[in-house]
Amino acid sequence: MSEQGAVSANDRAWQGATQVVRAGLPPKAAGTPYLPGPVFAAPYHAPGDPAQSPYTYGRFHNPSWTHYEAALAALEGGPCLLFPSGMAATAALLATMVPPGGTLLMPQECYYTTRVIASQPFDGAWFASQGIRVIMAPTAGDGLRRALDEAGPGGVSLLWLESPTNPGLDVCDIAALAARAHALGALVAVDNTTATPLLQQPLALGADFCVVSDTKAMTGHADLVLGHVAARHPQHVESLRLWRTRMGVIPGPMEAWLAHRSLGTLHVRLMQQCRSAMQVAQFLAAHDRVRGVRYPGLPHDPSYAIAATQMAAFGGVVSFELESADAVARFFAQSQLVYEATSFGGLHTSAERRARWGGDVVSEGFVRLSVGLEDVQDLLADLAAALR
Repeated sequence: MSEQGAVSANDRAWQGATQVVRAGLPPKAAGTPYLPGPVFAAPYHAPGDPAQSPYTYGRFHNPSWTHYEAALAALEGGPCLLFPSGMAATAALLATMVPPGGTLLMPQECYYTTRVIASQPFDGAWFASQGIRVIMAPTAGDGLRRALDEAGPGGVSLLWLESPTNPGLDVCDIAALAARAHALGALVAVDNTTATPLLQQPLALGADFCVVSDTKAMTGHADLVLGHVAARHPQHVESLRLWRTRMGVIPGPMEAWLAHRSLGTLHVRLMQQCRSAMQVAQFLAAHDRVRGVRYPGLPHDPSYAIAATQMAAFGGVVSFELESADAVARFFAQSQLVYEATSFGGLHTSAERRARWGGDVVSEGFVRLSVGLEDVQDLLADLAAALR
């Protein structure tokens, strides 16, 4: 058992469907709930030596975090820390694992805000002030591998990967890139938000860190903002914990408890979304008004060969293009089931025209579609009507 008695990553060799339901729950005790409610506390009773008290102060730790972090550790295969957003988790990792004057290698099409905080200086920016060099290369093809080799031994401090990418759904060979990066002395982090730990295991593939925005499929109800980092090495976890504590970048206990409650349905939600997304992708690929369909599960997709080797299933996100921004607007106006909204991974089908944000190199008619839990026949009929 972990320090606080919850089920840890090493206690059971459970399958994913069982882990999401059982992991992180406290030991059985008569008269207690399966999952205790959120604990709201700033100080805790802590007489004498603080080291003898499991909880002392709300910025350091909280029982609601403990239970959810233990559940995440069981899924990820390594210890986890919870943060109040995916970007808070990302910022903490970059700040602690890229030294001043170090070099960060990252995909040129990874999540927009990650690129912004890493590479675009603005007043008071932590990363710009540290003199960190940022190299960008494409996820598809051999760009990241070539950039590693060109930098040479010790030339890259941290290799940041995202697979599948958001929104383009490109996939990279995590195991091969991690092995090469380690040979050259670099740490490796993977943004696994699109896949989640149920569909892809970055730590098992050789990465040092896995970062996930729990805002999306992990919690799946479009009502929480959270993120987490899983790490292979305990010393890295402690560095991240120290950053979280001193910077005060902490999640709320209610959010942690709601996320843990939502986790129990992750497997059934995600598997249904994967099945439906495959049918939606096939439908869109055959439609004469749609072009550029991307879904890693389609055999003709450029990402299929690699995705099939490192993913258990292919996720609930599909991207495609219509002829113009106006065509996308008409699509949204005619659809009854597709919400026009940002984010993805929720139980409601949603989509957005990504070019409206201006941060991604995509066409004006590019659409990122997040397939929800509606009956897939209803969804296909709605898509057909909206595209007419």
